[in-house]
Amino acid sequence: MQISQGLRRAIQVNADGIATIFGNRRHIYRQFIERVARLAGALAQLGVSRGDRVAALALNSDRYLEYFFACWTMGAVAVPINTRWSPREQVDALQDSGSTALFVDDAFVKVADELRKGCPGIREVVFMGEGGAGPSMHAFEEIIAAAKPGVDAGCGGEDLAAIYYTGGTTGRSKGVMLSHRNFVFNSINYTATVPFDRSLHWLHGAPMFHIADANGLLTTTLHGGTHSFLPSFDVEKALAIIQDHRINYCLFVPTMINMIVNHPSLAKYDVSHSVRCQFGGSPMPEVVLRKAMQVLPSWTFINGYGMTELAPFVTGFELTADMAGGPKAALLKSCGHAAIGCEVRIVDDKGESLPTGEIGQLLVRGDNVMLGYWNRPEETAAALKGGWLHTGDLVFMDEEGRLYIVDRLKDMIITGGENVYPSEVEQVIYRLPGVIECAVIGLPDDKWGERVHAVVRCQPNSTLTEQALIAHCREYLGGYKCPRGVTFRDEPLPLTGPGKIRKNELRAALKGQAGKP
Repeated sequence: MQISQGLRRAIQVNADGIATIFGNRRHIYRQFIERVARLAGALAQLGVSRGDRVAALALNSDRYLEYFFACWTMGAVAVPINTRWSPREQVDALQDSGSTALFVDDAFVKVADELRKGCPGIREVVFMGEGGAGPSMHAFEEIIAAAKPGVDAGCGGEDLAAIYYTGGTTGRSKGVMLSHRNFVFNSINYTATVPFDRSLHWLHGAPMFHIADANGLLTTTLHGGTHSFLPSFDVEKALAIIQDHRINYCLFVPTMINMIVNHPSLAKYDVSHSVRCQFGGSPMPEVVLRKAMQVLPSWTFINGYGMTELAPFVTGFELTADMAGGPKAALLKSCGHAAIGCEVRIVDDKGESLPTGEIGQLLVRGDNVMLGYWNRPEETAAALKGGWLHTGDLVFMDEEGRLYIVDRLKDMIITGGENVYPSEVEQVIYRLPGVIECAVIGLPDDKWGERVHAVVRCQPNSTLTEQALIAHCREYLGGYKCPRGVTFRDEPLPLTGPGKIRKNELRAALKGQAGKP
């Protein structure tokens, strides 16, 4: 299985179709594939060899897409870097991966020298932005124009294609090694679950450094579809692109959808055409999903589950209007059946398989499972114990084989010997009028081990109090599940680059609030 096969197929089935749209810049597939080949040749001229790691620190763009395919064509390993990390975290990933070349754009050209000083192994820097290249940098368009098309290195199968660093919500990021086989198999699985064809017009709205967007990198290209790009997430810019380009597929994390459906300017944009909108990455508050289905009735929402270590797609479930209420309402919480090429198990803490309806850890195996963690053999062995990827996610399965994500194993709160799943409590809190964001975390407690604590951001005119919030939770939840304390914030909750709430950061900041009984 070769990633570059997707390029060859695209030019066979849609050579004159539009491949990429970025601002006023458009390229058809003939041009796109020629540019990728020339960029691959340019990398070779800069001294990049097969197996070398080539990093990118940039916002979404057509050139970012070309960077990925150029690396894979000439046999290099792509290392996309989180744009929301501090320079120190970025240096850590560059050093850890042993990257020898770095691509940056306008947003990061000023930190390129700092990153280079921290990573002496970086020999070359390529500027792929819109302005002028800085000193000691190569201009993207100039090196493409000067280079001859590179020769396809013929990489495929278990050859390393990319190192994606995990989001870091539970500790130091790990480099996930994904092969050519992982990516191609993922795209086949994806297509078998959510049928695509040449009409696919994908909006790269999730950050391209994140594995969620990798769903669209190869899948759209394999079908000869069109790529459009949102440099970084902004509600009005996203709606404008969906309207103007007639986007028919987008992928957002729940926090992004929450921002869209509650934005005062939503009605200004004509996004009434048919759009498939996939969400995932963290639990979707049911109240947000119901509102999305109400205010965007022409959109089909797809609950997807995956993770970096799985390249990333495992399940996808199209939600229909009849699930908004009545006997099918419970299905809104399902992420669907395992993809055709994925085998799943649900196990207890001893590794024993659990019966239908019981909550346990999800295990997955298939050709989408990562090669391992870069330079971390012990953690690789633990994650892939017995030939199964141990996801760390708590799930259960219904009688028809559909999966339901309960929470992250590491986020589960154990209070007085009872398990509390934060997402269940968050769902209840989101029902309160005026709540914009919330996160439920466990704080240390001398009597109970941990206590349930809620962090909430409300609308500016909200009069919600701690007592009212706790009383509301007691109407729907057992007492041990209810928050024992609430922190109200005016500023947005801290997010990772992909848009997940940084619960580890909240826990660290609030540890001092954990009182004695």
